[in-house]
Amino acid sequence: MRKPIIVGSVVIATLAFAGVVLFARQDKSSRPSPPAKAECRLADSKTVTIDYSSPRAKGRKIFGALVPYGQIWRAGANESTTFVVGSDIAVGGKAVPAGNYTLFAIPGENKWTLVISKKTGEWGTAYPGPDNDLARIDMKVSKTSAPVENFTIAFDQSGGACTLRMEWESTRASVGIK
Repeated sequence: MRKPIIVGSVVIATLAFAGVVLFARQDKSSRPSPPAKAECRLADSKTVTIDYSSPRAKGRKIFGALVPYGQIWRAGANESTTFVVGSDIAVGGKAVPAGNYTLFAIPGENKWTLVISKKTGEWGTAYPGPDNDLARIDMKVSKTSAPVENFTIAFDQSGGACTLRMEWESTRASVGIK
């Protein structure tokens, strides 16, 4: 009687372990919101790297509907959007020391706010609260020249500085980094 119970327990444990390993090795590129990366190289070999997941519009109204105006948004999908700063920099004129951070945004029709959080590792929409904010920085808002299907974070390089831009639907939000 004990032998079947032991064998059954071993089989169940093995299947559970195999499931965990398969889940951990899931190909993130096959997700509906696949991973993406943006990198900026500033003067003196300073780097800024953003890792995020890029959701698709799929014909939906995004800003002011799916992503409400005036509310904190995770600026991507799936895992938190990470903001890795290799050296001390300034974002929109505010000092950001070297380190790992999480990015959020507060979209508005005419102005966005970039939120740099000191707390990292969140999943989904969980915002850790203003007590964990390193900075809140105003972003300029403009219209894109054409609709943007995939949420995109990118950098425009100009000399020793970069402009961080977030684009989706017909909206572009941007802020300077030095």
